Amino acid sequence: MLLQTVRYTALLASVYVLVSCSSEEPAQKPVRSSQKTEAHAETRATERSFLIVAFGDSLYAGYGVQPRESFPARLQTALEKNKIAATVTNAGVSGDTTASGLQRLKFTLEGLPRKPDLMIVGLGANDMLRGLSPVQTRANLIAICDELKQRDIPILLTGMVAAPNMGKDYAQAFNAIYADLARRYDSALYPFFLDGVVTKPDLLLPDQMHPNSKGIDIITRKVLPTVINQLNMQKADIQPH
Repeated sequence: MLLQTVRYTALLASVYVLVSCSSEEPAQKPVRSSQKTEAHAETRATERSFLIVAFGDSLYAGYGVQPRESFPARLQTALEKNKIAATVTNAGVSGDTTASGLQRLKFTLEGLPRKPDLMIVGLGANDMLRGLSPVQTRANLIAICDELKQRDIPILLTGMVAAPNMGKDYAQAFNAIYADLARRYDSALYPFFLDGVVTKPDLLLPDQMHPNSKGIDIITRKVLPTVINQLNMQKADIQPH
């Protein structure tokens, strides 16, 4: 565990400048999931499937990989393999902080065909890398969760862990945010989105921060049970086939 922590610290420190610079690139527009290849699957996606929105930063957007290799695309494929009809919308934007995510939240929701059955929220990594105040990060995530709760949209938070070189006080304040919000909003929580990937160079892009295609596959497999559990809780509203 100590070795992984040291590696994590080194990796984050080495890519701090790169990630900060990449956040200045033009924001990527949310990418819709690809259409079903079979007519009957298209019908189920429109009329009877779950609508899931992956709302986050570059880790969701699919930075450095093909659109079909992004986390939302792989999640949709994994759900289909588990006989769960679902459309997963990629609402990830590279460089987004919690503040910029909050700014585009209503626009994103209003652009959907209907109310989502699940909103997967993954923001905060860029806040941490820039050393932004955990107090403000928490406030922005609270505002996001408040908006989703007001619209009666179930939430799954995927958390982030502060690099140890941010300091003990910062790490304590930042790391507590996701579990605290999960309790406050009675939402599902996957504690660390990059778990099992961040310390393994063969699962990361050359920047040693973003997961490559293999890394995304691992993340998807690990997050999948939590997503399925949340969808199973909603079968009274939508019955997937």
